[in-house]
Amino acid sequence: MELPPVTVASSDGPRPNRLARSKPSNSRGTRHRTPAHSDNPTEGGAAAGAAPVGSSALQPTAASSMRINGAEVNAVPFSRPGEALEVVPGLIVTQHSGEGKANQYFLRGFNLDHGTDLAITVDGMPVNMPTHGHGQGYADINFLIPELIQSVNVRKGPYFADQGDFASAGAVAIDYVNKLPKNIAEMTFGSFGYHRALAAGSTAVGAGTLLAAIEAGKYDGPWEVPDNVRKLNSVMRYSQGTATDGLTLTAMAYSNGWTSTDQIPQRAIDQGLINRFGTLDPTDGGTSSRFSFSSNWAQSGDYGQTNVSAYVVRSDLQLFNDFTYFLDNPVNGDQFSQLDRRTLGGVDARHAFDWRFAGVEAQTRVGVQSRYDDIHVGLFKTEQRAWLSTVRDDRVQEGNVGLWTDTTARWTDWLRTTIGIREDFFAGHVFSDTPQNSGNAQASMASPKAGIVLGPWYKTEFYGNAGYGLHSNDIRGATITVDPNDKVTPLDRVPLLVRSRGAELGIRTKAIDSLTSSLAVFVLDFDSELLFVGDAGTTEPSRPSRRVGVEWTNQYKPVPWVTVDLDVAYTRARFTDFDPAGDRIPGAPAWVASGAVTLGGDTGWFGALKARYFGPRPLIEDDSVRSQPSLIFNARAGYKFDNGLRLQLDVLNLFNARTNQIEYYYLSRLPGEPIDGVGDRHVHPAEPLAVRLTVAARF
Repeated sequence: MELPPVTVASSDGPRPNRLARSKPSNSRGTRHRTPAHSDNPTEGGAAAGAAPVGSSALQPTAASSMRINGAEVNAVPFSRPGEALEVVPGLIVTQHSGEGKANQYFLRGFNLDHGTDLAITVDGMPVNMPTHGHGQGYADINFLIPELIQSVNVRKGPYFADQGDFASAGAVAIDYVNKLPKNIAEMTFGSFGYHRALAAGSTAVGAGTLLAAIEAGKYDGPWEVPDNVRKLNSVMRYSQGTATDGLTLTAMAYSNGWTSTDQIPQRAIDQGLINRFGTLDPTDGGTSSRFSFSSNWAQSGDYGQTNVSAYVVRSDLQLFNDFTYFLDNPVNGDQFSQLDRRTLGGVDARHAFDWRFAGVEAQTRVGVQSRYDDIHVGLFKTEQRAWLSTVRDDRVQEGNVGLWTDTTARWTDWLRTTIGIREDFFAGHVFSDTPQNSGNAQASMASPKAGIVLGPWYKTEFYGNAGYGLHSNDIRGATITVDPNDKVTPLDRVPLLVRSRGAELGIRTKAIDSLTSSLAVFVLDFDSELLFVGDAGTTEPSRPSRRVGVEWTNQYKPVPWVTVDLDVAYTRARFTDFDPAGDRIPGAPAWVASGAVTLGGDTGWFGALKARYFGPRPLIEDDSVRSQPSLIFNARAGYKFDNGLRLQLDVLNLFNARTNQIEYYYLSRLPGEPIDGVGDRHVHPAEPLAVRLTVAARF
């Protein structure tokens, strides 16, 4: 597929006469020419269907925004579903525990933990969880089936009126296909006990299309204590109509159980107590499940385009972790269990209409987003998964409503602007087993947004974006008064909402034939990087911060069967107040880069080689302890037969790099060590070289 020619009203914006249409289209910024919702099932893998509620006809995006189609996502090898999102330039996806736990995300100088400040949605359903047992914004994407991805729509920064909580660093919207061009049956076998089976297909039913997929997986990993992952996953979808006039109904079910090898202290490896793939607590692990039902409805007419999405999700998670060993409890050890069970539901409704004033073409969008979570969340001290005591056990009812509008005007053929505003309301109640920590909390915040696009000139466009955003905190931190561990020590409450501010200047060009290149320079400020520490059951406010960075993204397609990608990002992340401890933000990466070469067509030989560089990070504020950098290569080779059979060999960590997925620095205690513990680097190693063979059929 080709890259979009920038000469025709840009890769991110409308053609000059698009506003005159009574039925707005649903295009977005793209890396590939593939439309967001193609009526041709051979283009991007999807048939006609209701457009996702995130679609817009006129939203001028930033230079860092793009749409990546499902074929590109699946063209390169990755070891776990979350790593499929590394097609997003500058995004690093790691894992510091078992394969059923949410991934660790890094973007724009943020250690986003398990999802904080990166809003992830699947078919309009939010993945991030507020007031979560393992951290605010927890985003578990292990239920993702990469082969069903139609598109990944990427926007970064708080510049967009239809994006609210968790989206200050970025927003990633994943859309599934409505129809498969051919049915799929595939099996994968690999190193360290890896097995995966997938069956998916679609067929006409009545006036619509029924899509069904089921996935099963098992994996032990290289660990001394096998992960013993047991995963089942399924999707069923019924769709009717087109992208502008249609309906989809989708049910998903996911279940997983595993044993995990968490990060371990470097000194235990150096002293020979365990090897790099060993563990200090073989009973760590967890179980997770997710069941959802969602609908998307779209209708167009003389008065514009309406999209409505609704969803209900049941999510259950129980984790057992031990990060400090014998620091808090020298007798029984420090294992703890985190419980999060919730039912959530929400609606996202929006309407877009075109209008003209004094010769200026414009489009206005209005929308409302609402979500309600009914949560049971707890933290317990355990030993070998046996209950010892309760730290806290809470019932939480939390809801939010976001009202937003924006207007995009095309003033000339080379100038268009967007002005928008968003108002968010948050409220909830905490019913705590410690009555002093019960209570109500509510807050609201208005967030203006603005964007400008200049061009195209010589196949080049210029972008400017600025906006205010927000980040919600765990509502338990807004009602807390005493430490849940001792029920006596006073603790300060923290605000429910925290302000973020960001701006970006960028350029996208196709001045060189077959090469699309974009450069974005950004700044992002937070009033406070507040964090609820799920491991301790308390909220710790951190300091105000600023991140200034640059992202350079390139894709070169010299011939139809060769694609070359190169993405490089640098961020300077600092606390902005004075503190003798230092101004570095622990875990914030400065340099991130990736490059990939993919080869092949519809049949015959194909292959890919991808490199991912994860630069060193400060692990404490004075920068005296830093993580190691990592550079990992993955490779793929295979053959597609004319009859639909595909043989594929993936080699992960091609050069067997002895590096780490993640590194932290904190106090822990091994038996016999000082009672106050020892500060040390704690690491989770990257898996060694592994091979996976896939046999797949399309029919």
